[in-house]
Amino acid sequence: MELNLVATATVTIKATATKIWHALLDPETIKRYMFGTLVTSQWQLGSPITWEGEFKGKKYKDHGVILDLEREKRLRYSHFSPLSGKKDLPENYHTVTISLATQGARTVVSLSQDGNHSEESRRESEKNWQAMLESLKMMLE
Repeated sequence: MELNLVATATVTIKATATKIWHALLDPETIKRYMFGTLVTSQWQLGSPITWEGEFKGKKYKDHGVILDLEREKRLRYSHFSPLSGKKDLPENYHTVTISLATQGARTVVSLSQDGNHSEESRRESEKNWQAMLESLKMMLE
């Protein structure tokens, strides 16, 4: 039986939502906190998004679509990785949601990723996303 487990990660950053939002959409900044990944998108609802790079010694080119974009509040996109070994079918895509919530001089960045088909894949996703968010925090503070 395949499951749909949700991976989550959260970090509080001493930075404005404006500064964090810029970091989430700027390709040069993304490279610095997302393991050297080159991200390409027009950052508009319905536009494609791609990620290219190398992870654990393997080259990848992942893709998806921008599903929701609310400036300085929420970014949501679909994501498919050929490295998963699965066919490029809708049921094999993840949906990633990144939400920003201002708390005084800090911003809470919360991330969720659905479509994890095992507890092991959910834990691995959480570990990777938490590492990415911690890298974002270190870069911005």
